[in-house]
Amino acid sequence: MQLATIRTADGTRAVRLDGEVLVDLGYADLGELFAEADWQAKAAAASGTTHPVESADFAPVVPTPSKVICVGHNYTNHIKEMGRELPDHPTLFPKFADTLLGANDDIVKPAETDALDWEVELAVVIGKEVRRADEQQAADAIAGFTVMNDISVRDWQFRTIEWTQGKIWEATTPVGPYVVTPDEVGGVRPALQVRTVVDGQVMQQDDTGTLLFDPVFLVRYISTVITLRPGDIIATGTPAGVGNARKPQVFLRPGQTVVTEISGLGTCTNKVVEA
Repeated sequence: MQLATIRTADGTRAVRLDGEVLVDLGYADLGELFAEADWQAKAAAASGTTHPVESADFAPVVPTPSKVICVGHNYTNHIKEMGRELPDHPTLFPKFADTLLGANDDIVKPAETDALDWEVELAVVIGKEVRRADEQQAADAIAGFTVMNDISVRDWQFRTIEWTQGKIWEATTPVGPYVVTPDEVGGVRPALQVRTVVDGQVMQQDDTGTLLFDPVFLVRYISTVITLRPGDIIATGTPAGVGNARKPQVFLRPGQTVVTEISGLGTCTNKVVEA
């Protein structure tokens, strides 16, 4: 299944893609749906109001997750371009619900920076509460996958050795348009093509099959530290090709369009605008 949260005149609604229409699932958003123990059956059986895909206004797939955990340095090529050694453990940092945007929303460039960078990421969406998961529990906890653009404010990110202040700017992180269940993308360790295109120029391209720490490992690792709850999001890291690592460096400017896409999951298409 391909599931989404859309904005309507009556508020947000959780929907299922069915051809050229989106079928209302009877829940306000996917976070509310995933809180149901039998959400898969309910989502598959729903037959509510339909909305045309063409005019859909996509919200973040889960508008208010209890947590968003991001992984840095998880593609070998990106680790090398940043001049670092391969890590023994995942590098984790948080985002917050206030950072999230819909798949086609504008990205407002913060007035405080001229170092706005792109990062296409495979994002894992949790569909079952889990703590200290074993291998099977971790796999079972994955509701599906979506696309995230972990927009980064590089000059603030590197003010200190701790990255968080460059990663949590309000309304800068597109995520969506769909959560696609594992059965549609080859399982819980999918090998999918990821790509970033800025104004028609390919900036990043890789394969999620080359992740150093795969989605199941990340669910196990993170759930050791903290309970993962339905609707939580894990961003699995970005491949080589970020603007900060280029020589000369290249950053996003108002008027540009940044497209982040993952095969089988969909595309985030976002225009950069002035604050």
